[in-house]
Amino acid sequence: MQRVLLLQAVTEEPLLHDKVRELGYDIIALVRDVTRLADEVARANPDVIIVMTDAPTEETFSSLGTIATTCPRPVVMFAREGDRELIRKAVENGVCAYVVDGWAPERLTPIIEAAMARFDAHQALRKELASTRAKLNERKLIEKAKGIVMQQRNVTEDQAYVALRKMAMDQNLALAEVARRVIAVAQLLA
Repeated sequence: MQRVLLLQAVTEEPLLHDKVRELGYDIIALVRDVTRLADEVARANPDVIIVMTDAPTEETFSSLGTIATTCPRPVVMFAREGDRELIRKAVENGVCAYVVDGWAPERLTPIIEAAMARFDAHQALRKELASTRAKLNERKLIEKAKGIVMQQRNVTEDQAYVALRKMAMDQNLALAEVARRVIAVAQLLA
């Protein structure tokens, strides 16, 4: 059962709470004050956040932005205002699904599930990007260390790489860590 935190900034929609529960979701927190949203998400640790509002405010975007950076969660937003800029800003602050002009009970589950799938895909891309950036940074370090070894020992690029790799294996370290150490020593001696 998916754990839902519901931010209900619209008081005329009491049925959403009941319908979400009827559909098999566990509402673990109901928040009416957007300024408490980030704290409640950190405390309750929901699987998904549902926001019901007339139109998202700067406070809403600020809270969602904090959540997106500190404890990302899929966010579904139901709003009455469909302004293009509001939608863009919502997406920039972590909203996975922005639904305008109400909700229908038969659409709730597909909307929530689609938002969760989109969130998972986005998180996977973020992880892959971070991993690729880390590998690129390691590659840059290794290239710099190779240059230092080539200059100090007057050897070819291949010979410098073999020397770094041998040192890494002998010391049971990652090649990037050996490269960091070579660069640090070279900076110390420069």
